[in-house]
Order: sequence, then C-alpha cells, then structure tokens
Amino acid sequence: QVQLVESGGGLVQGGGSLRLSCEASGVAPVINRLGWFRQAPGKQRELVATITNIGQTSYADSVKGRFTISRDNAENTRHLAHLQMNSLKPEDTAVYYCNYKEMIVGGIDYWGQGTQVTVSS
Repeated sequence: QVQLVESGGGLVQGGGSLRLSCEASGVAPVINRLGWFRQAPGKQRELVATITNIGQTSYADSVKGRFTISRDNAENTRHLAHLQMNSLKPEDTAVYYCNYKEMIVGGIDYWGQGTQVTVSS
C-alpha cells in the first residue's frame, strides 16, 4: 500500500519561494510517476509538475521556468520528491496535493493529504 506524506507549504509574499516535499512509501519496482497537482477554490484540480522514476518530467505551462521538480530514489520502496517553487504569484495560491501513480495498465492515483500554499500580493 502506497502512503504519501507531504511537508512544506505556507504563506509567502509574491516573488518569494517555497519548497514542497513528498515522501512516498510502498513504491513498486515499476515505472511510476510522483508529483503535485493543485486545486484553487472553485477550480478543478490541475497538474503542476510530475517526475517519473526514470527522470521524465512534466510541467504545467503556467509554472515552467519558475518551478523545478526533483526526485530521490535512493531507497527501493521509499522515494522522495521535491518541488522548488520560485517567483511565486498570487495565482499559485491553492492546496497542493502529492500524487503517485504506477504507469501500468490499471494503475491508480494515490493522493497525499494536501498542503496549503498562499501567495500574497
């Protein structure tokens, strides 16, 4: 069973930086994706950035050049992902959810509890 534990987040002024971390335990030895989605009030959940265990990354257009995702696969079944968020804007304000998915037929999404990121103008 995969478990996701998030840390980081908080309140920052526009132009500032924050770093999110997500520890995934119970990771399977298959190609998998770890990353973040976010959901602002009244909006749908959207992809922010993801990274596979073979280093493939994906970013939302709105965060390219400002956010960087990285991953530590040092332990076989426990992996860490980090999201460095720079030049934050008020429109980045949302609850950020860590996500894990095995890229296999029938792979399901696992979600963290969510962490609030608030960017003041």
